[in-house]
Amino acid sequence: MTLRKFAGLGALLSIVMPSLALAADEVAAPVLNSGDTAWMLTSTALVLFMTIPGLALFYGGMVRSKNILSVMMQCFAITGLISILWVIYGYSIAFDTTGMEQGVVNFNSFFGGMGKAFLAGVTPSSITGPAALFPEAVFITFQMTFAIITPALIVGAFAERMKFSAMLIFMGIWFTLVYAPIAHMVWSGNGGLMWDWGVLDFAGGTVVHINAGIAGLVACLVLGKRKGFPTTPMAPHNLGYTLMGAAMLWVGWFGFNAGSAAAANGTAGMAMLVTQIATAAAALGWMFAEWVTHGKPSALGIASGVVAGLVAITPAAGTVGPMGALVIGLAAGVVCFFCATTLKRKLGYDD
Repeated sequence: MTLRKFAGLGALLSIVMPSLALAADEVAAPVLNSGDTAWMLTSTALVLFMTIPGLALFYGGMVRSKNILSVMMQCFAITGLISILWVIYGYSIAFDTTGMEQGVVNFNSFFGGMGKAFLAGVTPSSITGPAALFPEAVFITFQMTFAIITPALIVGAFAERMKFSAMLIFMGIWFTLVYAPIAHMVWSGNGGLMWDWGVLDFAGGTVVHINAGIAGLVACLVLGKRKGFPTTPMAPHNLGYTLMGAAMLWVGWFGFNAGSAAAANGTAGMAMLVTQIATAAAALGWMFAEWVTHGKPSALGIASGVVAGLVAITPAAGTVGPMGALVIGLAAGVVCFFCATTLKRKLGYDD
């Protein structure tokens, strides 16, 4: 009788164990989600579209006609340079988590390891993401487009006064010593310095905009003013280009913000909605502030308001609601108008 019981138990285990093993494999093995992958591919293309041609046109239209090709060339060269540096070591510095431990501050809290240098170990089957749902190659390219646009944003601060060769050297050094480490501190996860501080940067308010803004301010102060500024007229030569560039930035920003959800889900949908609301509110805020102050609105003003709203909503795009976005957008449009037209003039910045 006892032997029969053991025989029955053995038969039952022989049936159940393979099923349990299969279930464990299904839980452990990441499964690629085609919907998330498609959205991340689209978002990546949209963010690259923001730099070339979006930012190239936005800045190109604001400089004098003799310098438009210089500004556009800088945007294209930065795109090429940062793409290669990102592959060689930038991605590794930003997202390699070797040596990191939550609550422990060490070298790897500031600077990622080199385990992913030259994209070591990345294959077509490598999968990543918050729930491991899309190819790591897509994540690498998506983050590469963020790394590209950040130094390109600085170009507007020193437009018309930096040699091309000096610009390339500066951008390479700045990317290595500033952008990649800041991205690591904010976005790499537990053990990253600012991540452990609880810094909320959904889509790049710290990593991209504050980072580039400070660099741009320092660059324009160190290089000084353009010859003849501010007595010599240096009006934008083609505001049509600037408006087209602003429109491309507006469209591309949906990839920037909604894509930062790293999935085709409700968070991405809300990020898209609040981005639209804040940008529209900022454009109107700047336009009406200019209208009241100067007697009429301008094309450059509404384009600037658009960018102010896009930047302001970025870090909060994953957490703020529609009415919060409306307030953020209006505040950004009005405050940035007075800073750009009054405060900057009093301080004497040539930006």
